[in-house]
Amino acid sequence: MKSIIKKSLQALLIVPALALGVSFAGGLVSSPAALAQCTNDASGGIGGGANCAQGEDQQADLFGESGIFKTITNVLLFIIGAISVIMLIIGGIRYTTSNGDSGAVTTAKNTILYAVIGIVVALLAYALVNFVITSFVEN
Repeated sequence: MKSIIKKSLQALLIVPALALGVSFAGGLVSSPAALAQCTNDASGGIGGGANCAQGEDQQADLFGESGIFKTITNVLLFIIGAISVIMLIIGGIRYTTSNGDSGAVTTAKNTILYAVIGIVVALLAYALVNFVITSFVEN
């Protein structure tokens, strides 16, 4: 009985995913002239490949200061940083209100530690993305 329910749920999830994939694929196909230009273009590199793969409605600059990769990185860094700062404050409040309970103190210290680790990981991810974009993409 469980396997029947599991297979039914999987089928129900696969059908919308396939429908969305097919509908998005129609908008991603470039015109034949643009496709011919990309195949004849010898610029190469990551930037050239990404520019050839872009759709009709995407912005032309994917990698620069106003590029989509930079925008996504900045938004994700802001979200991770905000969550980490909130958790740091929550850990501090838990620490001050623990009243000497060793279990509560340990939980509060772990919350503070993981919040600091989250901030460090976010900064390292930001630095890594910027390094990759500036190193491998032509100006």
